[in-house]
Amino acid sequence: MGISVLLLKEKEHNGGVIYKYGPNEQLMGRIELNTKILTFHQLSPVPGEEGLVYYNRAAGRLARFYYTEYTEGSVFPDELFHFS
Repeated sequence: MGISVLLLKEKEHNGGVIYKYGPNEQLMGRIELNTKILTFHQLSPVPGEEGLVYYNRAAGRLARFYYTEYTEGSVFPDELFHFS
């Protein structure tokens, strides 16, 4: 079974970024990436049994963006996607 995760930027601040994430816009949790100490924090989970799966995929997608495309002073995109 494939997993698709949509990430929508909610807020970008000096110390990181907050995204809403989930399988669709009606079923979403919230995740924060702290760019100062490179940690993730689940602010609210996606409801349901697969909530942790969506969190792990969202964190992985944010980490991949941060390490491959982000440079000091750039901004995070308004939307990111993960497909597997």
